[in-house]
Amino acid sequence: MLDLSQKRTSGPVIRLHPNDNVVVARVDVDAGASVPGENVTARGKVPAGYKVATQYLKKGDPILKYNTVIGFAGEDIAPGTMVHSHNIDFREFDRDYAYGRDYKPVDMVPEAQRATFQGIVRPDGRVATRNFIGIISTVNCSATVVHEIADHFSRRGGLDAYPNVDGVAAFTHALGCGMEMTGEPMQLLRRTLGGYAKHPNLAGVLVIGLGCERCQVGGLMEQERLNSGPLLRTMVMQEEGGTRKTIERGIAIINEMLPEANKVSRQTVSASHITVGLQCGGSDGFSSITANPALGAAIDLLARHGGTGILSETPEIYGVEHTLTRRAVSKEVGEKLIQRIRWWKDEYSVGRDVQINGKVSPGNQTGGLANIFEKSLGSSMKGGTGPLMEVYKYAEPVTAKGFVFMDTPGYDPVSATGQIAGGANLVAFTTGRGSCFGAKPVPSIKLATNTPMFKRMEEDMDVNCGEVLDGAASIQEMGQKIFEEFLRVASGGKTKSEELGLGRHEFVPWQIGIVG
Repeated sequence: MLDLSQKRTSGPVIRLHPNDNVVVARVDVDAGASVPGENVTARGKVPAGYKVATQYLKKGDPILKYNTVIGFAGEDIAPGTMVHSHNIDFREFDRDYAYGRDYKPVDMVPEAQRATFQGIVRPDGRVATRNFIGIISTVNCSATVVHEIADHFSRRGGLDAYPNVDGVAAFTHALGCGMEMTGEPMQLLRRTLGGYAKHPNLAGVLVIGLGCERCQVGGLMEQERLNSGPLLRTMVMQEEGGTRKTIERGIAIINEMLPEANKVSRQTVSASHITVGLQCGGSDGFSSITANPALGAAIDLLARHGGTGILSETPEIYGVEHTLTRRAVSKEVGEKLIQRIRWWKDEYSVGRDVQINGKVSPGNQTGGLANIFEKSLGSSMKGGTGPLMEVYKYAEPVTAKGFVFMDTPGYDPVSATGQIAGGANLVAFTTGRGSCFGAKPVPSIKLATNTPMFKRMEEDMDVNCGEVLDGAASIQEMGQKIFEEFLRVASGGKTKSEELGLGRHEFVPWQIGIVG
């Protein structure tokens, strides 16, 4: 892993690997400027975060960043030329998956020496980082009722007598009817709703359906093995007598749950109870240089202390998936990852203008990322350098410890929803352009890739990983800082997104089936 504290952080460019044929502009490089250490002169202005060719590239030559192929020269490229989507060709190339070849077990910290945090221990032994009551809709038709019940407690001071309750959160969506009644689309939706209903950060749950929808309350309860009780209640609007009566009864039910939900206190527990969903959004050319590898260093630390990091966003590991399969604990685990990649390529996205087929978002392009191969190179770094211990389908319960992968889209709300349903009790979110994100009932830690954006959006950013680029910290030092932020936030410390009240609208289950 690159340690920029040992590199030329005061110069205009950064060389990431001796074998690379491009370097990254640390600051804007003017036309005609000499590129120190590379014996080339910039042939035009190169914005910060973009790439500069350091040798002559013949059309078709592979372009190497971190000694990894991120595309091929689309034309002859002279030294000193800016290299970006206009002169990089995106095309397939052979990759050796070498399942498990580089597997090394984690060097675990002895249990007695592991880091701790102040967590909320549930009766079944699971540990929460927050203490919410959740209201879950089975179908969009009950969404308004769910929000009205939740809003009652936020706008009327309904929680003033319950200081240990972090809030009453509404989890609504656009699905639940007009969809396939059986098969993976319905199973996935129920799995997602069930994952939230069982999440340790929810002290109590109220599930509300309309009554005639395809995602029936009874079907959800049966598939997810949910049992009604004082802190898990259900309602059906058509049986309650309609909108007004359901809202009134729902408010009464939450009021019945609140005294019990308030009976919690934090206690010292091992960091092994921390599970972090890893996200990136609004990525830029510095994502793979600062925030993503720093987050990876924090996940390496967390794994040594017995915790778990969930890498996701399947389209955003495409092109570098072989760097993960080589670290897989077994061939079976590595093959699970490739099966998910092939499903995306061969079934789900055939002929579609989506990330996994090459193009990244306009914001990524503006930030210096040419294509999905280059974005994936940085995105995959969030998982650290440790062994890949398991691969999960969307919203499946995560039980393995260490570094794991969950199949999700790259769209952040959908991806994080799956991770939280799987058990993540923290989210760590890297961003270069400046993403504003929250995800109740789990706190989101925002990690900035560069100092100018951090300063511009400091109200939304928790950690400035731009210090690595500035030469003020190494990757490992920043990883330690992020790890300590995990412990602080897991202990109840507020994130910037929580202070701003974000997270009300980011529950977005993955819609993979047809609507009809």
